[in-house]
Amino acid sequence: MKFSMNEHGFTGHLPFGELHVSTNEEYGFRPYQLLVSSLAICSAGIIRKVLDKQRMPAEDIEVEVKEIVRIAEEADRVSKVHLHFRIKGDINESKMPRVMELTRKNCSMVRSVEDTIEIVETYELI
Repeated sequence: MKFSMNEHGFTGHLPFGELHVSTNEEYGFRPYQLLVSSLAICSAGIIRKVLDKQRMPAEDIEVEVKEIVRIAEEADRVSKVHLHFRIKGDINESKMPRVMELTRKNCSMVRSVEDTIEIVETYELI
């Protein structure tokens, strides 16, 4: 992974392609957006894997970020993220608490920030 400065921010050079990052949304993804995206997609990916292992494959998973709390007095750091998962499929509702527990335990992004960012995870089956 390598990042180089450009006129409006930085460009990440990654195996999949370039990632444009800037504090201005007109020129790239903002750093906090990438942080929250990492939390959301890591968690959704683990939910998918856990459901597959339990033979309840999801037809679709949608993640909505319901809330992001930032503290202006602390360099605008992210202090809370609420992730809401909408899961479509033939899913046994009684198994979902365990699915969510395993997701939290196995998502490396959530585990990396769990002591500094409050992560709220909710779900609905559709």
